[in-house]
Amino acid sequence: MTVFEKIKKLLDNANIKYSVIEHPPVYTSEEASKIRDSDVEIGAKSLVVRADGKPILLVLPGDKKADFKSFKKRHGIKDMTMAKPEKVKEITTLEIGSIPPVGKAMGLKSYFDKSFLDKEDVAFNAGYHTVSIIMKAKDLIKVEQPIIEDIVK
Repeated sequence: MTVFEKIKKLLDNANIKYSVIEHPPVYTSEEASKIRDSDVEIGAKSLVVRADGKPILLVLPGDKKADFKSFKKRHGIKDMTMAKPEKVKEITTLEIGSIPPVGKAMGLKSYFDKSFLDKEDVAFNAGYHTVSIIMKAKDLIKVEQPIIEDIVK
């Protein structure tokens, strides 16, 4: 089962409404927001990082950058780096830029920026550069059950 199929199954089993959009390939939050005709800040940018060697998923708005320094301090992490593209593929089976904010579909613990609590909608690439899902942010949080905290600078 693909990551996309796993996401659909999680959402369908929870009776959550969502839209699937097929589009030309996109590789950045800015490209994705243009092709989806949505604001970049509703985009969920998903970063696979290695925290003391263990992969985790950080999810932040598409227009923001992660604050690794404060995240490390808060969690007592000594070494935290972005996973290299080949490692991301090994961990998730996906390419960078197609990573969805659904760690459950990839066996990753997820951390969402607290700003998602205030968002109406969220949009994200769903395992492919050519497929996006748009749904209610509260529904994504409900199904994913991430740790929610301040992640952005």
